[in-house]
Formats: sequence, C-alpha cells, structure tokens
Amino acid sequence: MIKVLIADDHEIFRDGFKLMLSRNKHVELIGEAENGRELLQMARELQPDVIITDIKMPIMDGIEATRQIKADLPRIGIIGLSMFDEEEQIMEMLDAGASGYLLKNADKDEVQEAIRHVYMEKTYYCKSTSKKLATLVARSRHAGPRQEKIDFNDREILIIQLICEEYTNKEIADRLYMSVRTVEGYRQRLIERMQVKNTAGLVIYAIQHDLYQPK
Repeated sequence: MIKVLIADDHEIFRDGFKLMLSRNKHVELIGEAENGRELLQMARELQPDVIITDIKMPIMDGIEATRQIKADLPRIGIIGLSMFDEEEQIMEMLDAGASGYLLKNADKDEVQEAIRHVYMEKTYYCKSTSKKLATLVARSRHAGPRQEKIDFNDREILIIQLICEEYTNKEIADRLYMSVRTVEGYRQRLIERMQVKNTAGLVIYAIQHDLYQPK
C-alpha cells in the first residue's frame, strides 16, 4: 500500500480526491490537510509515502511546506497541484523539492500514475504540460540526467518539432499527408525510444538534445 496525504484548502476538492483514491486498492489515504502548516504537522506525525499538495494555500503555501518537509523527511515524495497559468510557481515547487506536478484537471489514471512514479522515486511531469513550462523544466536541473542522444531520421525530427509546437495528431497528419493512425504510431514510438512517459517528457527531451528550439 502507498500511504498518501493530501492538502488543499477547498473541501470539495479534497472530497473528490478521497473518492478517487478510495477506488485504488494499492493506495491508502491516511490524512488530509487544509493549509501548509497543517500539512507539515501531519507529515511529521503520519509519515506518508507520497504527499499531493496544492501550491497556493493559506497560512503556509505548498512551496514552503514542501521545503520544510523535504528538509525533515527527505524520503517523502511530493506532487504539486497547480492551475494552467502557474508555470513559475510550479518551478518554485520543484526547486523546493517536489518530485512532480499535476494540473488540477488531471484524470484519475494520471493521478494514480503520478503517485506510482513518485513513490518509486521518479519524476513525473503532467501530460498537459504547456510548451512554456516544458521549456523551463528542460533548461533547469529538474530535467534529470541527460540521456544518450538518439539518431532520428528527418521525418521523425519533423514530427517531433510539430509535437513540440503543440500540433494535434490530426493537424500533423494533414500537414504531412499521413493518416492520423500513422501519426499516433510515430508519437508512441518516439516516446518509447526516448524512454519518457508522455508528450511533456518528449518535449523536454527534444529541447535538451537540440531537436527543437522554442521561439
């Protein structure tokens, strides 16, 4: 069982999270906090495996709570929860010691995947990561160790660049006179070859290895 502690100042959001996590037999929700100070106290008392915390909270925000928790209890994996327009706060959360982040509209499968990855001491980037945030991560120390560069052919590099520019599979298919299914196959193979988990990881890899230069 993965012991999880959640923190958010909105009760209705915590209730939704509780319901979602209750359906996963491998996860046990051991507590919930409504601000960063309460989260810090509960983390010390309950010793969770993973914490999922909102970044913006009253009394003490998620960033400061994360910084203090990681100083006292470095083994705990922390996932930050954010809105779409909080790139700088997400980077501050990673700087404070968080191992990953999710946007608040993430579906249950992604939440559970993020919990598993962070529990296994891996970093998790939300699949809905914006190009701006992916660029910030790729140029920071949070991108992880640089992987060996892979040789891609011209068609693959073009598809990588279009994905980085946030073209949909259909838009790429129309532009390159391919079927949507063929593009989907390319995307999945590229993710597998790069050894990343989702499109956000693909974009970060591409920027790190000079396959794509953000404008």
